[in-house]
Amino acid sequence: VQRIEGLTNWLIVAIDERLAAYCKEKGINHYYRPVVIPDSQKDTGSNHAISAMKYEIIREFLQLGWDVLLSDVDIATLQNPFDHLYRDSDVEGMTDGFDPPTAYGEIYGIDDATMGWSRYAQGTRHMAFNSGLFFIRANDKTIDLLTRIADRLAKESDWDQSVWNEFIFFLSHGDYKSPQVRLAPQFMNTKVLFKQVRHMPKDQQPKPVMHSNYHPDKPERIRAIIDYYLKGDEHALESFPGGS
Repeated sequence: VQRIEGLTNWLIVAIDERLAAYCKEKGINHYYRPVVIPDSQKDTGSNHAISAMKYEIIREFLQLGWDVLLSDVDIATLQNPFDHLYRDSDVEGMTDGFDPPTAYGEIYGIDDATMGWSRYAQGTRHMAFNSGLFFIRANDKTIDLLTRIADRLAKESDWDQSVWNEFIFFLSHGDYKSPQVRLAPQFMNTKVLFKQVRHMPKDQQPKPVMHSNYHPDKPERIRAIIDYYLKGDEHALESFPGGS
């Protein structure tokens, strides 16, 4: 983020004293907000446990009327992301999809031979909406969404991304009422980058923000992405396969 000229409206939320001290030493915009991992998340792995805490923190900003761009640590920010937002939806974020059907949705067929003439039916599906990179606007619906997620994760050991998708996409039924947030898919994951986009002409490659979520060698790929797009090293991505 600090590499982007003219970008000043960003803030790091430091959730422990060590990070707060580092930010203070380096003159980094930060807000010290310590968190306590609830018992429900203590055995889920450190990264999932910490990730589960972000909804409570983000909700505090939304309650102040501030829109929030959340970015995990495995994100390469190459251009000012605020210049690429539509701002017409409650949440704009990245999907784990890697082509139009998986990213934006598709109609698929279901075949149940026991139903005779009505054996064929249709359904809809798409890949998950990633909980590690999204822009969320401050309103009653998004505050309700994050309140539900934070409450669930404080009581149960579910993966936060699964809960995020459940509350966003599940339809109202019985006593359950959907928060009914509006979504817009944005940004890019590294499966799309390394399998498709890097082979396109460079002037046609969309590149404001990239999430290194599909590959285990995250630091190396993020450095290579920065070298390729910001430092002009045309060969920086060549050593990496499309897969892992």
